[in-house]
Order: sequence, then structure tokens, then C-alpha cells
Amino acid sequence: MNYEKLFTPFKIGKMEVKNRIVMSPMGLNAGHLDGTIDKDEIDYWEERARGGTGMIITGCMFLTKELAQGSLEGYLDQTHVVPPLTTLCESVQRYGAKICAQLSCGTGKNAFANMYGDPPVSASAIPSMFNPDLICRALTVEEIQQIMKQFAFSSKLLKDAGFDAIEVHAHAGYLVDQFMSAVWNKREDEYGGTLENRMRFPVEIVQSIRGAVGPDMPILFRIACKHHFEGGRTLEESLPMLKLLEEAGADALDIDSGSYENIDYIFPPAYLGDACMQDVCEGARKAVKIPLLNAGNHTPETAAKLIESGNADFVLMGRPLIAEPHLANKLMAGKRDEVRPCIRCNEDCIGRIIARLTKISCSVNPAAGFENRFVLRKTEHPKHIAVIGGGPGGMEAARTAALMGHKVTLYEKDGRLGGQLKSAATPPFKSQLRELVAWYQRQLELLGVNVRLNTELNADSPELKYADRIIVATGAVPLTPKIPGIENTVDILTAHIKPEKLKGEKIVYCGGGLSACDSALETAMNGKKVAILEMLDEVAVNDHFINKAALIPMLVKNGVEIYTGHKVLEIKADGVKAQKKDGTEVFIPADTVVSSFGMRPNDMLAKAVDAKYHLKTRVVGDSLKVGKVGGAVREGMFAAMAIE
Repeated sequence: MNYEKLFTPFKIGKMEVKNRIVMSPMGLNAGHLDGTIDKDEIDYWEERARGGTGMIITGCMFLTKELAQGSLEGYLDQTHVVPPLTTLCESVQRYGAKICAQLSCGTGKNAFANMYGDPPVSASAIPSMFNPDLICRALTVEEIQQIMKQFAFSSKLLKDAGFDAIEVHAHAGYLVDQFMSAVWNKREDEYGGTLENRMRFPVEIVQSIRGAVGPDMPILFRIACKHHFEGGRTLEESLPMLKLLEEAGADALDIDSGSYENIDYIFPPAYLGDACMQDVCEGARKAVKIPLLNAGNHTPETAAKLIESGNADFVLMGRPLIAEPHLANKLMAGKRDEVRPCIRCNEDCIGRIIARLTKISCSVNPAAGFENRFVLRKTEHPKHIAVIGGGPGGMEAARTAALMGHKVTLYEKDGRLGGQLKSAATPPFKSQLRELVAWYQRQLELLGVNVRLNTELNADSPELKYADRIIVATGAVPLTPKIPGIENTVDILTAHIKPEKLKGEKIVYCGGGLSACDSALETAMNGKKVAILEMLDEVAVNDHFINKAALIPMLVKNGVEIYTGHKVLEIKADGVKAQKKDGTEVFIPADTVVSSFGMRPNDMLAKAVDAKYHLKTRVVGDSLKVGKVGGAVREGMFAAMAIE
């Protein structure tokens, strides 16, 4: 693939950006209560600039503390916030990158239920997104006028801090979008009703910013051109809005799709595929003459093709640059195979913010958000490290230890590296997991790790006696409950890796965890009739709700029958006998039954090795406690970093 076009310069207004790769605005949730940004955030953005990114758009900074109902990225109502922002700007600009501040007047109805105090404000008195019983308060005209004054004040602060550009956050049903969209804007004054009236709020924002920063500082405007829900805005309805924004003085448009009513497009998971929002670009290109930026699961390949098509001028990458800060530099150096892929899991980026109210990191790059804390330093005393297990935890442990200068041997009993990733990566929609395994293989090769495949150790193996440190990452194995007929099933790992074992036309999965759902979807896409039996009230119960927002509709679309609240009683030659919550027994016919009751730690070797070599052994990943890819990778990195 020729990526040359990605590294040509292009102008937004009078500002020239050195290449077409832009980091999407995605906040860290690391700001301080006084509105200032955290040092970790400066280090984080600086690392992406050092990696060759053309322009960085920060996560949205709010006008005031009162309007900051979302992840904490700082707010801009007092001058004391300026000095750390200057440090941020100059840390990024030293590498030739441009930095754009995303500015927001609030999330409106989209405020997370665990992040607001008073009822959220909105264009109209409409239900809150995450608590429909809570009715938003409609902004008054006087409050709108005050917001315009605040946009001017905050924009002047950003210019004084040294930002190269400002982007208006009007995306995905946030407050500005609530004014723009008839589905949410029920006003009867000059800010509601006709298209021109609904666009008055965003147009006045652009004009307020322009009045504060002057004619030369570029103003970008982020807008979802399609909402993807009944009653939401369509592309055809958005195109006249783009023209009005261009006429108002916006210098570029940052376009994609989605809304919180269809939240999977806000943080697109693996199920949506590559370049899942580039379809809005062709129509937008015909509607306006100003530059266009586009986001949505882009890979280096889709990015290059989109720029070559002429339908967009910049490609936005958020999570890919969290996973691989040096993506641009590696592509320029011809090292595509060294680009660490984002696996689109949403677990340790947005998942940490929503579920834990903490700052983001990354499942495959645990150093994200900790750039100057998790620094790998070359050891002056190299040690012999034995890593047992070639799954994600073991591969990361081996990689990290080798980067630190240790002599590493990785032992894997199978003929291939990857561990459970080998099975999880089989569906076509999980291609990024296959890329991750390939990336690790390449890294271990480049670092000179001695990989011993088809090698199974035990606690008495001499290799362990002579190792200075041992890291055990033997993963997990399928859980096999004592259910009559369980011996006649195909286990979930085999179902993934050897689909030919799924004989007949009707396949029933006993257990509805994420792995079962992915396999069931893959099997259904291959033309078989599929059913999932799950004892709980929902399937994929431990998966992130954003991912499930895409997964469940895909299961339904592909005809997968989902039976929740069904306890498996017996597995027979021709199907499964189950019991519903009311005690009723049912029989689900099947040609093949898949046992997918979960996983348990494969810890026999870990316990034996630890018992014999406790002082030099560390157990990581699923062999300690069954978890997800990110947990195994993080523990593997930590185990290796702790070796001195």
C-alpha cells in the first residue's frame, strides 16, 4: 500500500498542517477541579505529536464549570488555566504538529447520570438521555446570549495559550446539536422551528469565536451528518446545515455519524468494520468547498484511500493513535508491520471513563495516559527471563522484558502464538485481533526473543531452574460443568478454530458470554441456524454496553435466536433440554451443541511453578484470574517492568 498521499501538507484557512493524519478529539478525563489540565495529559498529547501526527484535536474543554457535565477535560472561565495550556501547546508544536482545542458549551441531555448534579440544560424541556425521568431545563434567550459571550472569552484564552485552531463540539446530540436538530429542538422562539432558526445557535457560536480570535485563526466545526435513529437527522438534512456553517465562517468541517441514541457510532466497536463513517464524505464534498475531516474506524489503508479519493482532506484517528502514538512516523519509515493495532474493544479508553470515572488508557498500550510514569529503561544487569505461555499476557511480558535489555525465552506448548486470541480472532469482524497477534510476533522477532513453540514445561523443567525470573501466563481453559451429556458438546475454543466441527444446520450455544456471541454471529453469517441459551437475563453480560449496542442488532439481523433466563438441564443427541425461570421445561433442537459456559484459570502449572520458585515467579493474566485482553497485557507489562 502506498501511504504517500497521507504525508502531503494541506491548509485549513491560513494554517498549513504537515500531513493528513489528525488525532480525533477524545478526552482523557484527567482535568482538575479548578479547570486546569493535568501534566499526564500534556505528556500524552506530546507523545502523539512526537510520533508524527499532523494535528491533534484535544478532548472537549468546557466553557464553564457549570456547563462541564461530562468527562473532565478542564474548563475555560478563568485566566489561571492558560499557563498549563501553553505548556501543552508548545510541547506539541515543538514537533511541527498543530494543536486544535475542542470547545464545548456542554453535553446537554447527554450528561452521564453519574456526572451531573442539577438537571442538564438543553434546547428544550426534553428527557435526559440516561435518565428519561429527568427532564432537562430549556436555556433562556438571556442564557444563550451569556453563552455567546463565554465562547468569546474562552476562545480568547485559547488563542492566548497558543492554540493553532479551535473546533466547536456540535457532535452526536450534544448541546449544540440539540439546538440544530428538530427531533430535540421544540422551541418556538428565534432559536427554534425553521432550519435557519435552529442553526442560529451554532452560527452565533462561530461568529462569537471569530470576533474574539480575529480573521486568521481557523475555526473547525464537528458535526454528525447522520444520527442513525428514527427521527434523527439524515445526511440529506445535514447538507444545507454544512452550507450555512461555511457561510458563517467555519474554515473546516469535521464530519462523521452517530448519536447517543445509537451509541455504537460514537465509539465504533469492531462490529461496525473499517471506515464505517466515510459514507458521509462524498455528499458533503459536493455541498461545501472548505476542507473536510472524517473519523470512524480508519486504518492506514482506508485513510490513504479516502484521501486519494478526494472526498476528504484529513483522516481522524482517535483510538488507533492511543494504541500506537507513532503510527505516522512508522508509516513514513515503511514499517507498517510495526504499527500496533487498536482492537476496538472500548474497554480501557472510554470504558474506564464511563464505568470507573477514571482517566483513559489502552488495552494494548497500557502506557497510554502514563507516558512519563511507565517508561522502559534499559537494565544494567540483564537477566535470563523465562515466560511460559504465548497469549497476550505472555507476549507482552516477553516484549517488555526484551525492550529493557533482558534475555528472554518464551515457551508455548502450541504450534502458534496467540493463546485465546487465536480463537477470538476468527470472525471476520475481529480482524484487529489477528493484526495484534501478528504485531506481537513481529516485535518478538525484532527484539530477538527466543520463541520456543511446541514446548510444554513443568515445574521440574531445567529451563526454569536456570532462569533468573519466571513469568507464568498459561491462560484459561473452558469451564465444563457437570451437566448430563456435556461430553457430547464442542467446546467454545474448538468452535472458533475448527468450524468444521459444527456439523448440521442447527447449532445451539449453551452459555451466552461474549465469545459465544461472537462465534454464534460468525456461524450465522456462514449460513447456519443458530440459537444461544443463557441462564442470565442478558447475553454478553460482561461486555461493554457500547459494543453490545452493535453486537445485539447484528445477532438479530443474522437470525440468531436468543433465549435468556434459560438454565441448561441436559444435552441430548438431538438438542438441549432447558428450564425457564418459571420452572417450565423446554427443548431446543440442535444438530451440534457448543459448550460455552465460560472459562477458568489454567493454573495447575502456575501453582506448581510458584510453589517451587516463589521468589522468582510472577503469575499474570487468565492463569491468575480470568479477565480480558487488556488486563492480561497490562499485567504482562507490569511483571516485566518490575524486574530490576
